[in-house]
Amino acid sequence: MTANTAEPEEHTADPADRRREQRGWYFYDFACSVYSTSVLTVFLGPYLTSVAKAAADAEGFVHPLGIPVRAGSLFAYSVSVSIVVAVLVMPLVGAAADRTGRKKPLLAVSAYTGAAATAGMFFLGGDRYLLGAFLLVVANASLAVSMVLYNAYLPQIAEPDERDAVSSRGWAFGYTSGALVLVMNLVLYSGHGSFGLSEGAAVRICLASAGLWWGAFTLVPLRRLRDRRVRPHGEGAVGSGWRQLRETLRDMRRHPLTLSFLLAYLVYNDGVQTVISQASIYGSEELGLEQTTLITAVLLVQVLAVVGALGMGRMARTYGAKRTILASLAVWTLILAAGYFLPSGAPVAFFCLAAAIGLVLGGSQALSRSLFSHLVPRGKEAEYFSAYEMSDRGLSWLGPLVFGLAYQLTGSYRDAIISLVIFFAAGFVLLARVPVRAAVAAAGNPVPERI
Repeated sequence: MTANTAEPEEHTADPADRRREQRGWYFYDFACSVYSTSVLTVFLGPYLTSVAKAAADAEGFVHPLGIPVRAGSLFAYSVSVSIVVAVLVMPLVGAAADRTGRKKPLLAVSAYTGAAATAGMFFLGGDRYLLGAFLLVVANASLAVSMVLYNAYLPQIAEPDERDAVSSRGWAFGYTSGALVLVMNLVLYSGHGSFGLSEGAAVRICLASAGLWWGAFTLVPLRRLRDRRVRPHGEGAVGSGWRQLRETLRDMRRHPLTLSFLLAYLVYNDGVQTVISQASIYGSEELGLEQTTLITAVLLVQVLAVVGALGMGRMARTYGAKRTILASLAVWTLILAAGYFLPSGAPVAFFCLAAAIGLVLGGSQALSRSLFSHLVPRGKEAEYFSAYEMSDRGLSWLGPLVFGLAYQLTGSYRDAIISLVIFFAAGFVLLARVPVRAAVAAAGNPVPERI
């Protein structure tokens, strides 16, 4: 077989070995989801905004690289910059993983880079908004790279009929860890005075502890997952990443239905991830809610997301993943409309909204991941998941940019949040037009009974 020909993907045949790898795989969600919840969703947005406001001029602007940026938009713009970095790096890593078969060392490097950047947020204070923006870019981009490799394991450790359930359990593990750490964050933050800590110090400890958690529990998947050779060694694997990306895009044009699903996912997931990352800023700056209220609301999301991920996984077995995802997008649209009219200083109403988000959040993401895995040609997993990851976990660039620009231009977070409705509406229409059973068959994969 020549160096440019893909070999059949090696799967774990023994059920006991496969379950052991699956359990190890779940633990990376358990490790890194704490960053997504404690850092990206709860603490960093409001805290970085307060640091930027401390450094702002009389008009409320900071000037990174001489560019006038409204302090309240800095966090959203930083997320967008992290997307650019991630999009540049992910194709290189995906190509290197497929060519060498060594996903696990690359997973370790990306995971521990992100964990170190997150732990470094302990030193974010005063008016160091540039440090905060830099650490956010590094951590967010590193998470994206690690998720390329993590997601690419799914087709290798789960049979086609198992993937919805395995993917949903992974999300459930992630939301469980997020809830556990948020409880500890809530205890520390609400009682920071009794611990002899200032409010700012308590926030910085919460940020840094997420990095320590991420690094510690990453050891589990690194011990249990195993590398598989998909292709023989290719010359200059990382250096030829851009050529590999072009080849991947050309190959995806041979599977237009897979490309159609990816486009739909890119659009609606952009909205999902922007809501997740900007919710705390909306709650604190627009609704005037206390940090303890925000922590409690996100904790509620984590608890109900476990129920939602598992429940929507069961719904998919009855109604199919596509129909279940479409229903969740309709709910997301209603959530944003309700959020726009939410009165200020009304924590109970905010908790109701958080409960609705929790019930659709985990399931819509888990089912999207598992549905995409059915549409990937065998032997192309890491390359295709690299493209998938460009729109996953807060890495869709347009949503944060639209949110930041809406606030930059209007000074209203309500206008910023309602602008995201277009992502869910457009994503619904695009996904509804994808014939998923035909797409699975066109990719050369067995078609599950329900999809």
